[in-house]
Amino acid sequence: MRQATRRVDDTVARLRLIRTPTIGPVSYRQLLSRFGTAAAALEALPMLARRGGGRVPEPPPVAAVARECALVERIGARLLFLGDHDYPALLAEIDNAPPVLTVRGDLSLTRRTPVALVGARNASAAACRFARSLAHDLAAEGASVVSGLARGIDTAAHEGAGAATIAVIAGGIDVAYPPENAALQERIASDGLLIAEMPPGTEPRARHFPHRNRIIAGLGLGTLVVEAAPKSGSLITARLAGEQGREVMAIPGHPSDPRAQGCNTLIRDGAILIQTAADVLEQLRPIDARAAVRAPASGWGAPPPEDASDADRARLSDLLGPVPVAIDELVRQSGCVPAVVQMVLLELELAGRLERHAGGRVSQC
Repeated sequence: MRQATRRVDDTVARLRLIRTPTIGPVSYRQLLSRFGTAAAALEALPMLARRGGGRVPEPPPVAAVARECALVERIGARLLFLGDHDYPALLAEIDNAPPVLTVRGDLSLTRRTPVALVGARNASAAACRFARSLAHDLAAEGASVVSGLARGIDTAAHEGAGAATIAVIAGGIDVAYPPENAALQERIASDGLLIAEMPPGTEPRARHFPHRNRIIAGLGLGTLVVEAAPKSGSLITARLAGEQGREVMAIPGHPSDPRAQGCNTLIRDGAILIQTAADVLEQLRPIDARAAVRAPASGWGAPPPEDASDADRARLSDLLGPVPVAIDELVRQSGCVPAVVQMVLLELELAGRLERHAGGRVSQC
């Protein structure tokens, strides 16, 4: 009984920490690394925010977090925390892995050679047909297909993969978007795997989709773009996959079709040209099956933050500005050890004075 109570208390503390304003995926990991438990990290928040020179963030009350937990259970979902044994191993490898996911369905799909398959919402009929066929062939070969449940290519990919599909949505797990995919979303939750980072009841907003895209890319061994215009969300997913060290693949299209320009540009810049499911699996599966066992995810390898002096804080604050800069560059120019740099950045983030960007870069708000 005591052990069960401790587990409940730790779940509540973790969720309160995650839902606290100004705490993101990186700062969450750093706080647990520095203080050991979510409860201890919550106690330290006021001190850290004051050191960062900003307002102390307010964690949500216990009652609000308890309501979220009850709602998750009521809709037949579960909370999956970073560090849990069944948290997707590939996703855990990225530096901004979600601290908590709400999931419904079969988590074993994340271990079945997952392929992220994305593309245009206003895709051509030919591209949708191709995506549906490709997803079907990948599933038949034992792979799983990851996509974002959007109109167009995403929908075709989910339909083609059948029960071997993983859908990552931008809103809460109980919110169907787009509305016409409500039945498909429920079918994926029952037969495949449905994943959401946002709390239940959250309506998707424009700012949520880039966060969703990093999860799609992080779940896959590689990302395949079927059809995409320049500056599309699909190209953002492909870029994130490349930054995460995953394969980036694309289907070539006719030069005169604007919806093919994104894929053709990716191929010109080094993405792998794909024509069949066999091409995809050739890139993602090892030649020797004995090499298929992937080493356990080590997670983000930065050292635990260490306390910093006022001089360290002043030195690093002077180096920060509105233009994103690599953390490694801050270490080099400041002369501070990485653990001290991480602590100062953590304090500034908790104080609402720091923004983190892709590729390990930061800027001052």
